[in-house]
Amino acid sequence: MNILNKLTLLAFLAASTAIPTTVTHAADVEVEHWYTSSSEAAALAVVKKAVEDRGVQWRDAPVAGGGGDAAMTALRARVQAGDPPGSVQLLGLAIADWAQTGALMSLDDVAAKENWDAVIPKELQAFSKYDGHYVAAPLDMHRANWVWINTKLMEKVGGKAPENFEQLIELGKKFKEAGVVPLAIGGQPWQQGVVFDSAVLAVGGPDFYRKAFVDLDPEALGSDTMVKAFDQLRELRGLVDSDFTNRDWNLAAAMVTQEKAGMQIIGDWAKGEFASAGLTPGKDITCISYPGTQGDVVFLTNQFAMFKDSKSDKQAQETFASVLMDPKVEAEYSIIKGNIPARTDASVPGIDACGQKSIDDRKEALAKGGFMPSMTFNHAAPPAVVGAYLDVVTHFFNSDMSSKDAAAQLVDAVANAQ
Repeated sequence: MNILNKLTLLAFLAASTAIPTTVTHAADVEVEHWYTSSSEAAALAVVKKAVEDRGVQWRDAPVAGGGGDAAMTALRARVQAGDPPGSVQLLGLAIADWAQTGALMSLDDVAAKENWDAVIPKELQAFSKYDGHYVAAPLDMHRANWVWINTKLMEKVGGKAPENFEQLIELGKKFKEAGVVPLAIGGQPWQQGVVFDSAVLAVGGPDFYRKAFVDLDPEALGSDTMVKAFDQLRELRGLVDSDFTNRDWNLAAAMVTQEKAGMQIIGDWAKGEFASAGLTPGKDITCISYPGTQGDVVFLTNQFAMFKDSKSDKQAQETFASVLMDPKVEAEYSIIKGNIPARTDASVPGIDACGQKSIDDRKEALAKGGFMPSMTFNHAAPPAVVGAYLDVVTHFFNSDMSSKDAAAQLVDAVANAQ
């Protein structure tokens, strides 16, 4: 045996008998996600770097489409083909749906070692866990019930930050008179659902919201209160331009940054787009709670679940889960993405005024019972129910259907979806 072969044999024996303390450079994890806008990609790059700094190769599997519908279609196809990705971005009760099939890997060991129970709000743990076991790691917490207003345009038309719904409509009319699109929105059902979630909370309050969307109570779904929420959506529809149908959410956000539109009603992920355009949220972009929801929060949390039978390395998957819960990673990611950390103990130096308001409002909402799971993003109800809900909302938004008929259809749609 020559010297080269001896060295090769010794290296092999050393590698096979050593106790590994870290993931080797050969380990990899495939990550399916829908973060394809400029700010989303920049935020996810923070996570990717942290993963690779721990010796894990990141294999990117993006699927374009803001709300994740296309990603879920791609995921189902891959699972049916016997080739699931190593990790997938999931929202709300979709996590439980996959966990129920037995497809998800337990993260209990990582969670116990890092004491996740102490730093993740129980309202978020409800989605991270299935049958008492961690099956997903939360990366963030988004607030959906925001109104974003171009400050310069608002001042130009002589408006001020609305304190109630009537003032919001009046500001929209001022924008319209000035030749500016009052409300930027896109045609995807989830964008319209975000607005309606906020309207329901504003009109009915937390108890009604919970009764309608979490309990799926038929009386609440078809009530006069729900009719009034549809009335709000109808008034807001009158502030939308005629070209909204094929517009992605980030293009709607660009309309606000470019002073082509005055407002956008959407979650704080839009803040990342505003910041990437050089505008400071809280200064150049005025942020207010959707009128009637001050101190209440409609939340969603992006989480990543690990699939058992993937080609990804198990230790790499666990390392990825650990990175997702790293407080420094969550903080740096949050600054770019626009959300706040899932962890309640994560410090976020340099967070903008709107981000700080989100932190403060989460604390208030958790204390008073105003922390509401997003209906649109599968946190309040299962995906099948949410699909039926969004069908009614988007049909209403794109037709002359009466609010009373919409509420009646909502009752039937939800009942048929269960």
